[in-house]
Amino acid sequence: MAMPTVQETFEAMASRFRPERAQGVRAVVQYHITGEGGGSYYAEIADGSCTIHQGSAPSPTTTITISAPDWLDLVAGKLQGQLAFMQGRLKVTGDMGLAMRLAGMFGL
Repeated sequence: MAMPTVQETFEAMASRFRPERAQGVRAVVQYHITGEGGGSYYAEIADGSCTIHQGSAPSPTTTITISAPDWLDLVAGKLQGQLAFMQGRLKVTGDMGLAMRLAGMFGL
């Protein structure tokens, strides 16, 4: 089976969203996926729902920057977010507490 593309992982994100883990969360998470096959996407999380958009959000709560290969490994469970962060492969600006909760919200 072929590895999914970055775009496919974002198309699947809304279906992976676990509303019970996002109670009371209202946030916009910007993802900048760098390198070949990357792109910009953002997730709007509010009222127990999640909507994914392509492009850049006007004022994100949290911004995550990661390379396309590392993002695909992260989504596939081959790379742990905390490890990638400590190694400087995943950069977070904005609400760090929210960033820490994202993996659980998407069942990663």
